[in-house]
Amino acid sequence: MNLIPAAVKDEAFIAEVEKYQDDRKNFHLWWLGQSGYLLLWKGKRVLIDPYLSDSLTKKYAATNKPHIRMSERVVDPQLLKNILIVSSSHNHTDHLDGETLIPIIKNNPGVTFIIPEANRNFVCERVQISKDFPAGLNDEESIAIDEFTFYGIPAKHNEIEKDENGNCKFMGYVIRFGKWSIYHSGDTLWYDEMIELLKPFEVDLALLPINGNDPLRGVAGNLSAKEAAELGKEILAEIVIPCHYDMFTFNTADPKEFKEEAEEIRQPYRILKIGGRFDSNDL
Repeated sequence: MNLIPAAVKDEAFIAEVEKYQDDRKNFHLWWLGQSGYLLLWKGKRVLIDPYLSDSLTKKYAATNKPHIRMSERVVDPQLLKNILIVSSSHNHTDHLDGETLIPIIKNNPGVTFIIPEANRNFVCERVQISKDFPAGLNDEESIAIDEFTFYGIPAKHNEIEKDENGNCKFMGYVIRFGKWSIYHSGDTLWYDEMIELLKPFEVDLALLPINGNDPLRGVAGNLSAKEAAELGKEILAEIVIPCHYDMFTFNTADPKEFKEEAEEIRQPYRILKIGGRFDSNDL
């Protein structure tokens, strides 16, 4: 199978990030595949849910649920330096990957690692870090790191699941910096309270999954293309970027369907290539 080529990758990807390092006016955002992004603003770099290995392909190779990769890896995690923040929305490997996160944390000794507080023990074991290293977050809480503030939003995957202390195991994050708000939903289905929770943030950019909810795949579900477009419209998002497709053949979606749904309801959107870049000039 021919892999979908990355727009830029590895050293060329790093060179492109460096190109915008001194931009003090705009933010830049690259899609790393699945639900992973690199955010750059005023020279500060934030990684969101990066999955940059073949760990799942190797893990499930001899099973009835092979994770056959569809797209090229954008960047070797060993190349990612000067990272201020890295986040994980939940414990599934495509959002919490040891092979990705261990080298990133090792190569960025000052990094802050934001996770759902409920997942602390699991995260620390998988990523091989001390129990006090991550910054834990719950819904209705926020964490300020430098000029970025992360706000916890519950995610329903397939339920809004909490631990014995009432901490959410599946999270989305609103990231506020400068005059902007970005909502990264993590993996989630639609739930009624989402609109009420998100509208006050005046979301500029919503990063939403579109691979839907099909129990036959044997994995927890997500928003469909139609639901992602409608959620963007309901929360008054300036732009929606779809994600969580084109990584594994058994669990993907067609972004053309999202395009049609968004255009039908006049929801502004942007579809990125793997390794593609968005910047705030488009808002």
